[in-house]
Amino acid sequence: MPDRILLIEDDPSIVRGLELNLSLDGYEVRASLDGPSGVRSATEWKPDLVLLDVMLPAMNGYEVCRELRRRGLTMPIIILSAKGSEPDKVMGLDMGADDFVTKPFGLAELLARIKAQLRRQRPPASAVLRFGDVEVDFTAGEARRNGTLVEMTARELQLLQYLAKCEGRVVTRQMILDAVWGENYFGTERTVDNFITRLRQKLDAEDPRHFFTVRGMGYRFKVDSTR
Repeated sequence: MPDRILLIEDDPSIVRGLELNLSLDGYEVRASLDGPSGVRSATEWKPDLVLLDVMLPAMNGYEVCRELRRRGLTMPIIILSAKGSEPDKVMGLDMGADDFVTKPFGLAELLARIKAQLRRQRPPASAVLRFGDVEVDFTAGEARRNGTLVEMTARELQLLQYLAKCEGRVVTRQMILDAVWGENYFGTERTVDNFITRLRQKLDAEDPRHFFTVRGMGYRFKVDSTR
């Protein structure tokens, strides 16, 4: 399945050029021409990466970036801007962007930055997660606590791996359902609550220090034991 990229850009010529070149590079691409529609597309489509212009109608790129992070969306965001001063870059990064590319940019450099961001999002195939007294080998499908094997279902491991991928960030119940159960799952968000409870019971039972409930939003996983 190709990686999905959302382009939020109001210049039709840039949109056409990037849509063509990103598609030729194997990506699935959608475009939004203003800030509010970009927020809607990112929320509903949940792309793997967002390319975000700053000078947008109705809602500028910095506001879009802040709103996406406020909604708990964790995909990489690369800002594209004709303004390349240090304060502009700092503002974009402070709003939650992962990278900042100054226009005009070279296509090869942009593609390399996209690949680098997507690569960082994926844990290595042999990733081992360690937190507290727990060690999880996702390749082997095994979890141990204080060296003792803990029985885990495949779905519990998938949920834990997703939370680890988003470590430190708030993820909504709907985001978890879409990522772990799939967009065609028709159960309720209560399913997520039940599975989080099971993870806590098995891996973080005595005094939960890693699986946090964020009231009104969702959940946050932390490797270290501080909030």
